[in-house]
Amino acid sequence: MVMGLINANPVVHEKKERRTREAPENKDENAVEPIDQLEIFDHIRDIKDPEHPYSLEELKVVTEDSVEISDDLSHVRVTFTPTVEHCSMATIIGLCLRVKLMRSLPPRYKVDIRVAPGSHATELAVNKQLNDKERVAAALENSNLLDIVEECLSPTLG
Repeated sequence: MVMGLINANPVVHEKKERRTREAPENKDENAVEPIDQLEIFDHIRDIKDPEHPYSLEELKVVTEDSVEISDDLSHVRVTFTPTVEHCSMATIIGLCLRVKLMRSLPPRYKVDIRVAPGSHATELAVNKQLNDKERVAAALENSNLLDIVEECLSPTLG
């Protein structure tokens, strides 16, 4: 996707086995089902890295432990770790995470996306950009950025 790879040889990890969820006891189809950490992780684990043919989970950019959720407060925070400290794709990765969760969660949820502390050279700037509604909206109006996001979010076969 990108010429001149920032991290030409990333460490690729094995994907965790998917766990199945138990069906809720309550059969009321109008009942609100709580959302948990695993459900959020399942939404984001297969997002493709914009630079490599691997998922964010395989590159350990996101893990189940990097997801925090308060269903009562309708708040989700995902803290991701770029593969290198000077990753130029950090804002794209964060944008992919935000878009995926915006599309997957009920609108009542507030989503915070953060770079793990100390994991990126411009951590504060990236965090500010990823959590500024106007900047996110402007980024999604850019057809080139939107194409990259859509490519990262597109399902893979296999």
